[in-house]
Amino acid sequence: MSTMDVKVGSGGEAEALGMRSETTGESSRSGDIKKGQVILAAYVIATIELTFIFMQMGVMPYLAKSIGLDSVGFGYLQTTFGVLQLVGGSIFGRFADKFGARAALILSCASGSAFFLLMSISTSIPVLFLSRLPAVFMHGLPGAQKVITDMTTPSQRADALGKLGLCFGIGIITGSVLGGVLSTKFGIFAPMYVGLVGNLINTMIAMFWIPLQAKPKSDHHLTEHGTSQSGSVFSIREILRLMKFPGVMEVFIVKVFAGLPIGLFQIMFSIISMDFFGLEAVESGYLMSYFGVLQMVVQGLVIGKLTSHCTEMTLLKLSVFVFAGVGLGMALMRTVWHYCIIAVPLVFAFSTLGTITDSILTKAVPSSDTGTMLGICASVQPLTRTVGPTIGGVLYKHFGVSSFGCLQLIVNTGLFVYLLKSNIPLTGMKNQ
Repeated sequence: MSTMDVKVGSGGEAEALGMRSETTGESSRSGDIKKGQVILAAYVIATIELTFIFMQMGVMPYLAKSIGLDSVGFGYLQTTFGVLQLVGGSIFGRFADKFGARAALILSCASGSAFFLLMSISTSIPVLFLSRLPAVFMHGLPGAQKVITDMTTPSQRADALGKLGLCFGIGIITGSVLGGVLSTKFGIFAPMYVGLVGNLINTMIAMFWIPLQAKPKSDHHLTEHGTSQSGSVFSIREILRLMKFPGVMEVFIVKVFAGLPIGLFQIMFSIISMDFFGLEAVESGYLMSYFGVLQMVVQGLVIGKLTSHCTEMTLLKLSVFVFAGVGLGMALMRTVWHYCIIAVPLVFAFSTLGTITDSILTKAVPSSDTGTMLGICASVQPLTRTVGPTIGGVLYKHFGVSSFGCLQLIVNTGLFVYLLKSNIPLTGMKNQ
């Protein structure tokens, strides 16, 4: 073979390698675009669900009053909703792990449709209580988190989960306004009809935009405690097994207790806004919109930048420290303007704590268990809503508004010291 032939052959191989490289690059870009579309669909589903959840929350007191339910009965109605969400969170997560995020989102959207359908015919108290039943599987936000967790690498996860805060903020603002406008112009049941249509649209989005399976490769380094693919969806043992992974119990305890005092305050806020701040209903709505905007800014813009410069444990410690400072401010506040100032670090700490702990905990378990873990995380707020009215009512009645701030300061100071002194094992929490 001549030298020229060798050169030509070498050039041909190089050209072939170049073509293969270009093909691989195009395939990778195509995959990234598809992933981006799936994640965008998850954001849309979460936004629509949150909008209608906040819409019905604003209308519900008026609907309950119109059919003769008193304040005590309304408290029982809210507790029923909280208990059902608490029970259903972990079960929904297990369902997502066994059958995929798409099936889980379809279940959530179908449950939302049943929820609003029953509310639209709630002309008596028993039917109104019955309408709470589908709430056991209404977990669109954890479903969207499951999609994002499956479609992102661990290093991208906190930023992608943080952007769900934009959905939350849009839901608060749009839902509050939409509920008021629809119920005023078209009657108390109009928001329920719109909610029913919205959930049907969500179901279609989940069916056609979320892939049948969007699961990453298995985490072989996290098989020490087994995987959860065997066992029933309702298995408590499989759910509790996740707490045995290194660092999971410690981080989960911080997640629960750091946000508990402010959770109690938020549950009592409708009463506090009237009695302590002297706000009218319209002014309370403006305050809620202010919180929605703050949350959109913090979770959509701030958290993503912080995660690229700080470790997640550093951000966890920072959120707990800021929470302690918020507690001191709440103990000293006297006017609604004080609260508006405190709201900035409050939203930052609340949003950072939720996003970072969700990210840490989903990295600490095998990819086959992320849905269950997100379901457990989603049960924290329903737990607070279940026990909150009783504890919050006692604190407010006997010790006043400042008691929430004092509790916040004490609990988070203790947790901050614990985080500084403890060596939480993070062997499973990888950064890829």
